[in-house]
Amino acid sequence: MKTSQLHALFLKCNAVSTDTRNINKNDMFFALKGENFNGNKYAESALNKGAKYAIVDEAKYNNSPNTILVDNVLKTLQELASFHRNYLKIPIIALTGSNGKTTTKELINAVLSKKYITTATIGNLNNHIGVPLTLLSMSKDTEICIVEMGANHQKEIEFLCQIAQPDYGYITNFGKAHLEGFGGIEGVIKGKSEMYNYLISNNKLVFVNANDAIQIDKTMTTKRYIFGNATEGIDIEVTFLEAQPFVTCKYDNLEIQSQLIGDYNFNNIAAAIAIGHYFKVNNEDIKNAIEGYIPSNNRSQIITKNSNKIILDAYNANPSSMRAALLNFEKQSGKKLAILGDMFELGNEAKKEHQNIADLAYSLDLNQVVLIGENFYNSQTNSNVKMQYKSFEDFKNNFDFSKIKNQTILIKGSRGMALERILELL
Repeated sequence: MKTSQLHALFLKCNAVSTDTRNINKNDMFFALKGENFNGNKYAESALNKGAKYAIVDEAKYNNSPNTILVDNVLKTLQELASFHRNYLKIPIIALTGSNGKTTTKELINAVLSKKYITTATIGNLNNHIGVPLTLLSMSKDTEICIVEMGANHQKEIEFLCQIAQPDYGYITNFGKAHLEGFGGIEGVIKGKSEMYNYLISNNKLVFVNANDAIQIDKTMTTKRYIFGNATEGIDIEVTFLEAQPFVTCKYDNLEIQSQLIGDYNFNNIAAAIAIGHYFKVNNEDIKNAIEGYIPSNNRSQIITKNSNKIILDAYNANPSSMRAALLNFEKQSGKKLAILGDMFELGNEAKKEHQNIADLAYSLDLNQVVLIGENFYNSQTNSNVKMQYKSFEDFKNNFDFSKIKNQTILIKGSRGMALERILELL
């Protein structure tokens, strides 16, 4: 079946689904495969639950008038997404980066949705499956789509750009994330810059943070819209005022008080303001959108529990984001406890990077530092009171939670550490 024919059937469906647990009536089910599952086995179940069509790539499961046999379900999903993107011809803003992608995407969506009907990546569904699903969630009513792109290897961003064909792009930063897959920080810069390569080769526009020298250098030969603190050659000025603890900034004589902590979030806010300005969103609407955005999903959430104030930043961590979080945390008032979990996907750099973070944590003005995970457990510290635990279970069973009162607590670690479980223990 040609992609155009499949698209005609897709338009008769309500949505795309890849999980029979979430099937709704008149969905189009794609039977994806993974290392530990084969979606083809669930095609019949999807149809029985109300799916209009089921896309399979194994002939033995093509046993219904409503199953459609293709060579490769994943490739078909990706090709259908690109076709749908070109069918609708909606402006697409793509963003990637080492830190802050999802927060920036949420902020941009909050701002643009004040004027436009937007579609945006849900959560962090930002890979070779998530990007097609985002594109296929666009409707004829969508006016702008914001697509988050994640990667941990070279050529992934290039591939995602070929699927989404963005008209605009923004890279939040280049940090020490996924070092194992990218092969070091230079590999990260090269991999993330694949977005620049696509936009430049297709004469598209790049949003650039004036305060990031790498962004400035990498976009010298393309159309760009530059924002940031007052410097020469910028298109829109956004000025950082303070982060005590929430980020406050100034834009066009408006003071904007966000609900995001840490000066590292200023760039995320500034990007959303700049993109809103570019797309002619009213200044007051931009202000209201930024001030009304409240982080969730374990991303820099402020939680009060009993007598403690908790900064829950347990969605993910890498050396760059961990360093930024700690430096910001030191500025907090009162008694401070940092609970840090291992950072994943660092490869041969894991030992050195965990030691660097341990050294930093113990050098700061913090009352107590707790390190959890095998890498942090093996870090060397000069502390007289060694608070290092091999695993979460080790921490749970041996740490004295009864003494944690009237403190400000930072909880940060990689997603696999699931440190949000600490909330139940406090």
